[in-house]
Amino acid sequence: MNFLSVFMSVFFMNIFMDGGPLFMSLILICLLLALSFVVMGFLNLKKDVSKSKKMTSLASDTSILGLVIGFLGSIIGMITGFDAIESMSDISSGMLAAGLKISFITTLFGSVTFILPRIGIIILKSLHKN
Repeated sequence: MNFLSVFMSVFFMNIFMDGGPLFMSLILICLLLALSFVVMGFLNLKKDVSKSKKMTSLASDTSILGLVIGFLGSIIGMITGFDAIESMSDISSGMLAAGLKISFITTLFGSVTFILPRIGIIILKSLHKN
């Protein structure tokens, strides 16, 4: 492995852990499921159109679930952060910005989980014959 691949894997692992392992793992599961449903939809496009449509629907539902879990993680992170701010007497703006940045990691990952499969879903829906 070269330096760049090691750096990227450590970088993404740090972001994953900063976002909170529970919520980030749930969002990752949604992403993997949605992408697998999209792939199965493409594979069944010629053989069984009804199964392809079902896979498209499952991919859509799973990607939306990932997005909602991302928003939920952000809301819980912000509430936790504001509780910590409330308990401290003095807080710097840099500390506040860092906390807000961390709370939006799950929203970002949830949005990616929604957008990537959505591209495949749009293509699949355009290829389905009515």
